[in-house]
Amino acid sequence: MEAESLIFEKRVLVNGKRGRFTTSVKDGDEVQLNGKVILQKKDYIYIKYYKPVGVETTLDPAIENNLITALGHPERLFPIGRLDKESEGLLLLTNDGSIFNKILKSEENKEKEYLVSVNRSMTPEFIKAMQEGIEIMGKRTKPAQVFVYKGNERSFRIILTEGMNRQIRRMCHKCHYQVKKLKRIRIINIMLNDMKPGEWKDLEPQELKNLFFAIGKYIEPEAAE
Repeated sequence: MEAESLIFEKRVLVNGKRGRFTTSVKDGDEVQLNGKVILQKKDYIYIKYYKPVGVETTLDPAIENNLITALGHPERLFPIGRLDKESEGLLLLTNDGSIFNKILKSEENKEKEYLVSVNRSMTPEFIKAMQEGIEIMGKRTKPAQVFVYKGNERSFRIILTEGMNRQIRRMCHKCHYQVKKLKRIRIINIMLNDMKPGEWKDLEPQELKNLFFAIGKYIEPEAAE
């Protein structure tokens, strides 16, 4: 076959190295033939963004306050998961499709952490229900970690390992509480920290290493430098 002849004649390079019959070409690899690039290596982008209240997590430019316009990033990036319009906080965006399902699949138990304020003082029964799980949308939510702020009877921190639509709001509503403010501060091991609403940042190399390690994504040696 012609491809085998090209490899045998050492005319094919994969990521700058001689292509062999056992070499597998993955998404993101660069392939050269006779010194010319025939498959361009893709530069992946990973950012974290503080989504403000009022921004819709959609890439549809026809929708007012859409994510593309609000973000203002020069590349087309896709959000990993979403936050509803009334909520704020951390979103991860990338053009690397390989990490989407690894983060989004609830069965992989990837943590997401939120700060929540409600409309009235919380009872022990409410906290227990949020911890143990509540029936919403025909399904019982998984157990969650809930931490109450000392001296503040209307705010708590909750860690979820699933991502049902408007989950926290639905859980609170089922217990006759109304969410006044909801802010996501962590996705797995990526923190919002001191970012301001509307701000985005490239993930730092160490943040990216930590994230890849947590989701089991292989890092090429040169990308780990």
